[in-house]
Amino acid sequence: MKQHLQHPIFSVIANLAAEQNLQVYAIGGYVRDIFLKRPSKDIDIVVLGNGIDFAESVAARLNVKVSVFKNFGTAMLRYQDAEVEFVGARKESYRSDSRKPIVENGTLDDDQKRRDFNINALAIALHPSQYGELIDPFNGISDLEHQLIRTPLNPVETFSDDPLRMMRAIRFATQLNFRIDDEAIEAIKSNLHRIKIVSQERITDELNKIILSPAPSIGFNYLFDTGLLHIIFPQMVALYGVEIINGKGHKDNFYHTLQVLDNICEATDDLWLRWAAILHDIAKPPTKRFEPGHGWTFHGHEDKGARMVPKIFAQLKLPLNEKMKLVQKLVQLHLRPIVLSQSIVTDSAVRRLLFEAGDDIEGLMLLCKADITTKNEYKVKKYRQNFELVQQKLKDVEERDSIRNWQPPITGLDIMKLFGIGEGREVGIIKNKIREAILEGEIPNDRDAAIAYTIATGHEIGLKVVATSN
Repeated sequence: MKQHLQHPIFSVIANLAAEQNLQVYAIGGYVRDIFLKRPSKDIDIVVLGNGIDFAESVAARLNVKVSVFKNFGTAMLRYQDAEVEFVGARKESYRSDSRKPIVENGTLDDDQKRRDFNINALAIALHPSQYGELIDPFNGISDLEHQLIRTPLNPVETFSDDPLRMMRAIRFATQLNFRIDDEAIEAIKSNLHRIKIVSQERITDELNKIILSPAPSIGFNYLFDTGLLHIIFPQMVALYGVEIINGKGHKDNFYHTLQVLDNICEATDDLWLRWAAILHDIAKPPTKRFEPGHGWTFHGHEDKGARMVPKIFAQLKLPLNEKMKLVQKLVQLHLRPIVLSQSIVTDSAVRRLLFEAGDDIEGLMLLCKADITTKNEYKVKKYRQNFELVQQKLKDVEERDSIRNWQPPITGLDIMKLFGIGEGREVGIIKNKIREAILEGEIPNDRDAAIAYTIATGHEIGLKVVATSN
């Protein structure tokens, strides 16, 4: 293991451990990632003694600042490219109404027992007498080799003590593409109600990490199968299932959504585009109707879905800012490029889409491509070819007409000055007509054409020009 301790922080820690006669260990994710061959800059150090005092000694030796968090009994410093956190070895006990433990000083064994999963309980000794020795009391190496998530202690007790660990188990399984041990799965199912003592912010943080994984469907399938999703995100569970009337069914919108999510993850790491994939069909359950002679419809699900987005973001404690508005816009518009790709594409339809989507047009097109989940290869090829035509049309129209993030070529003040009128209904009518004329391609998107059109429109509603407009 010594070959994996090349960072200069380890030799400093080893020297101080010898000088102070302390047993000190690297533990947790840094050690795990050595075996997964993943680069890691976050190093957790556990000290059989006072972790804060030891951290301050290391900081003094390195001449760097140390941040102390006395409430948590931890200290943190940055050295070169590493962020190093120090804590004294602890043992923990829990009350039933809180996931905050009662902490006492403990041994390394106590500290490893309190870790969430065997793969995170691995430790490497840093005292010179044992330097580089691996301590693996729960067979974490074996779990890594078998790609398995298990808990050091009884999983029922582990998840009851800290219910967030249920989300963390699923998050690690998703990020690493590991399997959760069957006993742990059953423990999650028996502890579902305990998730309610965890803050929504913590739950959503883990949910976002699942969404940012290479294949988030792994995590959502675990969340659904264990029942956690029913508690933390019931609107998504409502997508599940197929109803059949008169021999006519519809696709399972839950699994369709997971496929769209995985699809978009192949094209972007953007969390909010991934959330748009999750929510693009969220209003299909409340808009589902069976029409005799036709089959199942979901009319207006894009409009209703867009209206549901702010409530869902508030419920999940996601930001209610421009990120939410982006997701809302993409949900609202997600059918538009699909409709364009299935018909003759007119310039006016493309201009309107550019006008409404603005700078988010690329994200919208990624979502729409991800929304192609049919198993029919002919249809997939056809849809993709049509999308390429739409994208080329978008590019051509934008280069010619500059509609993206469109600003009117003349303002309300220009109109009032031209006709010598004040604010009122006439100004609004003329501005709307100018916008429609440009979007329909009746006039070019330039000031001279807009002024000429304004004068003609003003005459139609009884206005006379009293001034020139430059």
